[in-house]
Amino acid sequence: MTRPDGRQPDALRPVTITKDFTMHAEGSVLITCGNTKVICNATVEEKVPPFLKDTGLGWVTAEYAMLPRATNTRSPRDISKLKLNGRSAEIQRLIGRALRAVVDRKALGERQIVVDCDVIQADGGTRCASITGGYVALWLACKRLVEQGVIEKMPLTDTVSAVSVGVYEDVPVLDLNYAEDSHAIVDCNVIMTGAGEFVEVQGTGEGRPFRRDELDALLALGEAGNAALAKCQREAMEA
Repeated sequence: MTRPDGRQPDALRPVTITKDFTMHAEGSVLITCGNTKVICNATVEEKVPPFLKDTGLGWVTAEYAMLPRATNTRSPRDISKLKLNGRSAEIQRLIGRALRAVVDRKALGERQIVVDCDVIQADGGTRCASITGGYVALWLACKRLVEQGVIEKMPLTDTVSAVSVGVYEDVPVLDLNYAEDSHAIVDCNVIMTGAGEFVEVQGTGEGRPFRRDELDALLALGEAGNAALAKCQREAMEA
């Protein structure tokens, strides 16, 4: 089996994380994973959703959008339909859950951080790139809160990242691009902390049901890929 871009089955696409990509957001990055590019901006708001009012707990949430020419054909903006499409809604809930898994909400205090993930170019793995880059944007925003004396300590307990894995031409592979994802027999997203704990695993047999040994192989690839992504995150944060 030869992958469309010539990578080995266990190889990630090249990853870069550029900090402070925009000038106004409290935390901002551009993450590229191969040809997938996502801008992640974190905004601090001195308010929380009504269900958290007077609890002393903070909140982290996310919004996700695919810009019109992120793909090979133009997709209309959600505003043209006056509602968020189902795919975007599902993905932004996933990003929010992933980020909150590593947030000490009491340490954050009664404020909200919104992480906007805008896909400017899509070649597979956009939700995973959004989580991986979104974490760094969130970290930058929290770091600013600590430096300004707004909160006493960093409210993030670990890193969190995500990577896609799948069975392509009957071979388990890591970090699928669009050509692979669109023809994958099994498609799976693995979200993990830097400590190697699982946050969420989403897996579907697209072409056929899959076996336990295939799932084990996919999880092993996901662990290795997330460990490499956590290293990329740390290098970006320390730069």
